[in-house]
Amino acid sequence: MNTSLADARSTVRALRAVSPTPPPGFAERILEASGAVDRYARFDSPVGPVFVAWSEQGLSAVMQAGDPPGFERLFRAEHGRPVRRAEAPPRLRRAFERWLATGRPEGIAFDLRGRTEFEQAVLRKALEIPRGEVRPYGWVAREIGRERAVRAVGSALAGNPVPLLIPCHRVVRGDGHIGQYSLGGPAQKRALLAWEGTDPDALEDLAARGIRYLGSDTMRIFCLPTCRHARRISERHRRPFRSSAEAATAGYRPCRDCRPVAVAA
Repeated sequence: MNTSLADARSTVRALRAVSPTPPPGFAERILEASGAVDRYARFDSPVGPVFVAWSEQGLSAVMQAGDPPGFERLFRAEHGRPVRRAEAPPRLRRAFERWLATGRPEGIAFDLRGRTEFEQAVLRKALEIPRGEVRPYGWVAREIGRERAVRAVGSALAGNPVPLLIPCHRVVRGDGHIGQYSLGGPAQKRALLAWEGTDPDALEDLAARGIRYLGSDTMRIFCLPTCRHARRISERHRRPFRSSAEAATAGYRPCRDCRPVAVAA
């Protein structure tokens, strides 16, 4: 916590000790004067308008809401602190435009206050998933060294305060189906994936057929279906697998980039 924020909160606590019932909005005015109140602005996104909030520490929220007052209510309910509408800094606008172009939130810091160490590890691992690719919840759990915590990974992603920019939409169910999405539900998740170059219908078809991996009979490697290497396998040389054990038995080794053995659990 920065010094100005700590000082402001100490001031509020001290004043409350002197006067248990300060005037309405008094504490918020003290915090706002110190620069400790989050700001927000409206941005256009591939799934429609969103409200983006930021603090001195970084981006703190991305939400869809009908109007500014609605967003302010949602933000306060989730974060327990006030937020004020403002003009987005040019640097933030440029960073958002870069994200639209590349799918990577380069130069953006995130304010993940209130998230546990585990939750933050999950969210930061999601940042590593390339645009146009997806990974199962079990992959995230195994990658962060918590392979038995698949459900907890799902809960952490469902509580992602900064969807879109921390791309929880790139994480799917262990059976390959698309699954839920906190920012508007499965339909918006499919729309985002399609916008990024993923084929949601093809993913659902593979999931329905029980296919979890695709192998190349020339390279003798197997990948998760959306891996950039899997996409280059011609139909003639593509070999489907239902499990990593099946692929290993057939003499295929896991791709070093998408690391499919991470979902074996």
